[in-house]
Amino acid sequence: MRTRAHFPHYMSLTRQDVEKIAHLARLSITEQEMPVYVTSLSSIVNFVDELSSVDTGPVEPMAHPLDGQHQRLRADVVSETDNHEKYQLNAPSVQAGLYVVPRVIE
Repeated sequence: MRTRAHFPHYMSLTRQDVEKIAHLARLSITEQEMPVYVTSLSSIVNFVDELSSVDTGPVEPMAHPLDGQHQRLRADVVSETDNHEKYQLNAPSVQAGLYVVPRVIE
């Protein structure tokens, strides 16, 4: 296990940092949960920082992690019938095949 000494850019988030993050994410964190979040989020930030320090310049991008393998794709064919008219029968208002909704932005 690495310690702070191994990471010159070790960053520990403060309680205030986590409170700001929680506010922006609209999360409600209890007093009992706060220390866990501070520790966990600090660990995540430090892990990302550690990943950022790796020189990936000589690494060639891959389409698949296993050499010689390819993504199997399904055939591009229609598999369902068009039922939009049936679905729009339940809509309160339809015009030119589109759902009409009340304006919410003026």
